[in-house]
Amino acid sequence: MDSPFNCLVFDLDDTLYPSETGIAAAVKRNIEGFLIEKCGFSETKASSLRVELFKAYGSTLAGLRALGYDIGADDYHGFVHGRLPYDLIKPDPQLRNLLCSITQRKIIFTNSDRNHAITCLKRLEIADCFDQIICFETMNPNLSKATRPDEFPVLLKPSMDAMKLALHVANVDPRHAVRQSSFLIFYFDFF
Repeated sequence: MDSPFNCLVFDLDDTLYPSETGIAAAVKRNIEGFLIEKCGFSETKASSLRVELFKAYGSTLAGLRALGYDIGADDYHGFVHGRLPYDLIKPDPQLRNLLCSITQRKIIFTNSDRNHAITCLKRLEIADCFDQIICFETMNPNLSKATRPDEFPVLLKPSMDAMKLALHVANVDPRHAVRQSSFLIFYFDFF
């Protein structure tokens, strides 16, 4: 099939696997657990703080670091994603067949860390369908070098800076990307 687009960029979580898996709910519970166990917040405060930080900063980690908490991304992601019930994500042969039929480059673009992305793709049995993963580490390569928690703000989609970085890293010509809203990105949502 002829197409003016040479690359498709896919979101991962609750897009390539259905939201009904319960992974998103488990992530929220784990974030609240992190706030309680690692930051000392009460259970009642953890739930509201998770929502407040997400709304204000795009993620709990970004919000905590902006507020001066010296939290490493690896520790955070290890706690939040390392305890997920990945067995709830099942292989999806229909999705695999569809992805294999698409001739354009296919890229994952996620705010999650690389380990989480790879685990999800392997569980779905579609890891080999993608040419590249643009993830938290891609967007935040200097975060581990920070001497202060607020030295490097956490970069996440859907910020325009994250979108520009993703296009650059993927070597995607914006003229050959689908324009959705004000972002030069294409999210293919199967569910």
